[in-house]
Order: sequence, then C-alpha cells, then structure tokens
Amino acid sequence: MTQMNRRIVLASRPQTAVSPDNFRLEQTPLATLGDGQFRVRNHYLSIDPYMRGRMNDAKSYAEPLAIGDVMIGATVGEVVESKHPSFVVGDKVTGMFGWQDYDTSDGVGVRKVDDALVPLTAYLGVAGMPGVTAWYGLNKIIAPQSGQTIVVSAASGAVGSVVGQLAKLAGCRAVGIAGGEQKCRYVVEELGFDACVDYKAGNLYPALKAATPDGVDGYFENVGGESFDATLSRMNPFGRIALCGMIAGYDGQPVPLKQPSIILTMRLLVQGFIVTEHLDVWPEALGALTRLVAQKKLKFRECVADGLERAPEALIGLLHGQNFGKQLVKIA
Repeated sequence: MTQMNRRIVLASRPQTAVSPDNFRLEQTPLATLGDGQFRVRNHYLSIDPYMRGRMNDAKSYAEPLAIGDVMIGATVGEVVESKHPSFVVGDKVTGMFGWQDYDTSDGVGVRKVDDALVPLTAYLGVAGMPGVTAWYGLNKIIAPQSGQTIVVSAASGAVGSVVGQLAKLAGCRAVGIAGGEQKCRYVVEELGFDACVDYKAGNLYPALKAATPDGVDGYFENVGGESFDATLSRMNPFGRIALCGMIAGYDGQPVPLKQPSIILTMRLLVQGFIVTEHLDVWPEALGALTRLVAQKKLKFRECVADGLERAPEALIGLLHGQNFGKQLVKIA
C-alpha cells in the first residue's frame, strides 16, 4: 500500500487579512527514494511572520509562493528512510521542509541536531532561525556596550525574548514592548528584562519614557507602527536600529512613520536585514545560542498548536498577536 503525505498548500492569495480559505489540505503519495536522498518525518513546524509576505505576489527579498505550492516553513523531525551516505535512519534534523508530514531531501540546507541537552523544539526557536535573527541584529547592527539601554518590540516573542536576554548578558538595560499585562510580567519576571511597556494600555510613549530615563541607544524592531514612532522619539544621538520585521502592517496597509526626521536629527543608523542573507555567521551564532540554552542561561516559551491542520489557524493567530512565545505546530 502506498504511503500518503498530508500537506497544506497555498490555495489563494489574501486580499487583506489571511483567512482559512487561503489554504488547502491535500494528500499525495510518497515517491520512492532515489540514490542520495533521504526522507524526513516532520515532528514540529515553525510558524513565523515572514510566511505572510510569501503569500503575496509582490516584489520582495524572496520569490512568492505559487498557487498550489506547499506552504514554506522550517521543521524539525527525524530521518525515517535513507539512501544518503551522511544521513541515517534516526538522525534528528531541521530544514525548510514546509507544512507537511514528510519531505524528501538530498541534504542541502539540512542540519543535524542533538536533543540530548537542547529540546528538539528549541531548534525552531531560540536555537534556530529566530535566535540567530536576534543574535545578528543585536551583535552585528546594534553592537551593544555595557550600560547602554536596548529596547525591543514584541519582547515576549521568539526573537524579541532572545534579544533582551542577550542584551542583559552584555551588561545592558533591557526594555521590552509587549501586548498585555501577562506578557509584560513574563518579560520582566521570567526573562529578566529591566522593564516592559504594555502597548495595549494606551500610554505607550509616557510609559516608555519612564522606562528609558537615559534614552535609548539601540532598538530592535519587530513590529513597526506606534511602537516604532514612540521609540524613535526616545533615541539617543548615533543610536542604532536593527529593523527585522514590520508585522503591524503585514495584514493591511503599511503604517507610516510620523516623525522620520528624528532619523536625521539624531544621526541614527537604521539597518534592515534578512538573516538568511548572512549564513556566514550562523555557525558562530548557533554555537553560542545552543551553549546558552544547554547552560539554562537563555529561557524560552512555546505556544504549540496540535495537528498539521491547525497550521493556518496558528499563522492567523500569530499575525494578530495571539501567541505567547514561539509559535509551533506539533505534526507528529
């Protein structure tokens, strides 16, 4: 009997907000492995904001998904069949295998992982792409110095939570921006930030001013919109801004800056970056992050949806800030 593979494909492009109708669950037979190939059974799928951009047919840093393509995404799983000399059955691996039960690979872009000291799911978060994103933006763009103040938006999320903890390890004052009292309490009490501002409380700028009495030297931006404007107004001369995401505008119209002139008057460095364009730093970053996780010096929280069929719901929730911690989908 032919083994079947469940997969979720892009059924239509969102006109505004993403809806369940934009996805389709399919079943297809698994092909026979060729020489030099191996098959991975995906256990967990990472849900990330960049996925929203790939659903659009628009010019960007990466090609959009075509209608009918399997939704893009990183997974962590186990080799269940192999005709590849470097991958054997039982190997734990992570790669861009997408929203599906199984995928076949020749090994390009696939990384073996060890879950003896680091949980398997962490390789999709704190010890994976989100962690490297945080590490790169903080260390290579913001370049923090001890005693400086670093602010990060979406501070309870997969990237923001790592930024703040790394800033603290570098001797900085870490201030987060997050949505809701519960998330802010977690950021301060569990992650060790010095302060966290609740943007939903309605007093973002006054609260941020109180939390940054010496101004802001470095800002890691994941959201855009009101958070960006408020933090710009607190930037010190020659401050550095690592621009990673603008999720506030992903599901609708972009939110324009109200005071872009501050970039000039404060002589700010504003650098957008895509972490997959800096693969040369990944070994250093991943080595540092996995050591910190193994030593329990980096904490993380996960939000797990159970079942491949819940991946669309998980992405829609992520885009509306409903997740608390790194959003994952448990596939098997």
